[in-house]
Amino acid sequence: MSKLYPLKGKVQHYAWGGEAYIPNLLNIRAENPPYAEYWLGAHVNAPSVLKSENGEQNLDNFIETNIDSTLGQSIAARFGRLPFLFKVLDVKDMLSIQVHPTKVEAEKGFARENEMGIPLNAPNRNYKDDNHKPEIMVALSEFWLLHGFLPKAELKAVLTETPELSHLIEILETKGYFELYKTAMEQSDEERNQVLQPLVDRILPLYKAGQLDKANPDYWAAKAVDSAEDRSVLDRGIYSIYFFNIVRAEPGQAVFQDAGIPHAYLEGQNMELMANSDNVLRGGLTPKHVDVAELLKHVIFEETHPNIMHGELQSDGLERIYKSPAPDFELSKIDLKSSDRYLSRASTAQILIVLKGEAEVTEGQKKVVLKKGESAFITSNCDYEVISPAPTTTMYKATAP
Repeated sequence: MSKLYPLKGKVQHYAWGGEAYIPNLLNIRAENPPYAEYWLGAHVNAPSVLKSENGEQNLDNFIETNIDSTLGQSIAARFGRLPFLFKVLDVKDMLSIQVHPTKVEAEKGFARENEMGIPLNAPNRNYKDDNHKPEIMVALSEFWLLHGFLPKAELKAVLTETPELSHLIEILETKGYFELYKTAMEQSDEERNQVLQPLVDRILPLYKAGQLDKANPDYWAAKAVDSAEDRSVLDRGIYSIYFFNIVRAEPGQAVFQDAGIPHAYLEGQNMELMANSDNVLRGGLTPKHVDVAELLKHVIFEETHPNIMHGELQSDGLERIYKSPAPDFELSKIDLKSSDRYLSRASTAQILIVLKGEAEVTEGQKKVVLKKGESAFITSNCDYEVISPAPTTTMYKATAP
């Protein structure tokens, strides 16, 4: 049985996506924009298609039929499925502010909503499965995101410099992050509009005139309003833009999002690797369901100092691994020149995708040639090598540690 297979993912057309990046990567005609995400994995909602000796087969079905040999016995025993989902994202408009639950809380919340009889596809459903959803991203372009609460002194400075929000300083200083966030999130639509409309009236003309810098929360707050379909009720997520760190990641830099850290992707392209879950508690910048009471149970109300990771270059000088505490996945970047040979042993299942150049992946007598945007699935206990017919090739690899 082969251990190396061509793999084709699935495109997701979410409203916040771009028009050209993913079609250009995959060498397809852009006929149905927006193109937000390209999924590689065995998620039941959009499983990748594996090309095997028996023809094409959905990856989830292939793994289920050969789970121990495909994933490796340790991963099969721990997770019972491919534990990660690998994605390419093109973020044109801001994603919703999100918090992910811990594994324990996901199990409790999923069981509770099942007992309540809430359908899995109900718009007010918080827990779609019983898994946590840590995630790591590596920027493919200049990438902007919100990530955790600003340190107190910096948050106080932002509120001071934003006259429409300066009244919140007293709450921050006397009652801390929890009461500050709770106060903002629990406001009625009328109260929120009364506070935020003067702010919007001041910053929107500056945004439209191109006078705001992306490091300034005014830029993203104005963009959120400018791109909203309904401006009659201002989004509660606007507060979070001023409360959270605004992070800029350069290509090749990574950020890890653990349970409890509020975050939102703002703009750019990235590679993302996450636990195989769809559990999202939303905090705004979205027309979707926001359960404030449930959200407040899971947010970590502490200052966050963003950790911009550069990855650890391995001894071969070719592979850079972005370490994280997540047991579900490990992400790495592999850069090859035409003179290089990348040698690896897949102890557990792996997915490779070529972002630039061309890769020849060889396992025994089998060779798979991957051009830009193409992918391969590698089963456990596979020794393989990769060379680059192109002058330079860049690949990303997902596996479970």
